[in-house]
Amino acid sequence: MANQIAEGYILLSTNTLRSFLPAELALLRTELEKLQRDARAVVPPQDDALAQQARNRKIARLSSALQVVVNKMTAR
Repeated sequence: MANQIAEGYILLSTNTLRSFLPAELALLRTELEKLQRDARAVVPPQDDALAQQARNRKIARLSSALQVVVNKMTAR
């Protein structure tokens, strides 16, 4: 699921996470953080604007998903 979020196939919301258990939320958070580190480690060429935009969109999707997951974890 974390990979699908990173690629933009799934948009995460609190309603999406309604049926998740606390352990599953923790596992999803771990996977999202791992994918975020991997996405930040990839450095496309400076002259490739499309690759830069794709990388930035991926990082933004992962960051927003992490915020939703952390919010859901603390709300319980």
